[in-house]
Amino acid sequence: MTMIPPMTNLPQPGFGTAILAALLLVAVAMASGLGEAVAGQPVTAQSVTEQAVPAAALAWVTPAVTAPGVSFHTFESAAAKATVSYHVFTPAAYDRDPDRRFPVVYWLHGSGGGLPGIPRVAAHFAAAIEAGKSPPCLVVFVNGMPNGMYVDWKDGSAPIETVVVKELVPHIDATCRTIAAREGRVLDGYSMGGYGAARLGFKYPDLFRAISIMGGGPLQPDLRDAPRASRKRANDVLERVYGGDPEYFRSVSPRALAERNVDAIRNGALIRQVCGDQDETFPANRDFHEHLERLGIPHAWTVLPGVDHDPLATLAALGDSNWGFYRQALGPPP
Repeated sequence: MTMIPPMTNLPQPGFGTAILAALLLVAVAMASGLGEAVAGQPVTAQSVTEQAVPAAALAWVTPAVTAPGVSFHTFESAAAKATVSYHVFTPAAYDRDPDRRFPVVYWLHGSGGGLPGIPRVAAHFAAAIEAGKSPPCLVVFVNGMPNGMYVDWKDGSAPIETVVVKELVPHIDATCRTIAAREGRVLDGYSMGGYGAARLGFKYPDLFRAISIMGGGPLQPDLRDAPRASRKRANDVLERVYGGDPEYFRSVSPRALAERNVDAIRNGALIRQVCGDQDETFPANRDFHEHLERLGIPHAWTVLPGVDHDPLATLAALGDSNWGFYRQALGPPP
């Protein structure tokens, strides 16, 4: 187990104090499961904390986010029978070297929707790449919807897993200069996104070289025992996503997928699990770490002292060790 002492701040390239303060408020909203922006309205901290998406909405297309190096795209999904959106961060090296192919990080957001976090995460990668701490890479910001759980919903209404794995990944390889192989793909995510990274990485170990699970949840055996959600909200997600079927939740969980695919996962996958010791999800994360240990699945388990369920505080506490993971996953910077 690795324990990393907390750090004070992340680098702030190009961000003023006011912008950083707004982003910190946004991070709290994201970690709390609040707020997806409403289509056609600007993405702001106020919109995140005050706007709500109707429970029945399937937001396959989100508003576009504007940030340095970030572009907004859509593709036609046969599985969803709809247009689906995503964002991509492109490093400066992508334009400087038109013959070069790049690895791809698939960034999975937490519950509530990930739009407000895109500029901050993109800036975080841009600063590390510019400083030579991380290999240049594309970062694809996946549209997982506010509470999509990165799973094919049991009633078939939202085949999010299929859209991401069977359609988005091939689409990115076809439209961008990627390293279109397992060795060129990383899954990373926080909270619901950590759950999604574990789910998709453990189910498709032939597609993804590295899996990062940060503050992941729900990792407990029973969704209704959610540490950060009321019983009503947990039941709502269980009903809407998993058809009200606890057995379906268990069968598609990272725990079950790790058990079913243990040999394939052991075969060269790079896995890290990170959680703050003040995070309400810490007991479930620790239990999941112990589950992987019992299965003999190699992984790094990092506990961040004093850190609660906060994505920016998690990245700050990881510091440069975060980029050590990426160098190991994607190779050293050129």
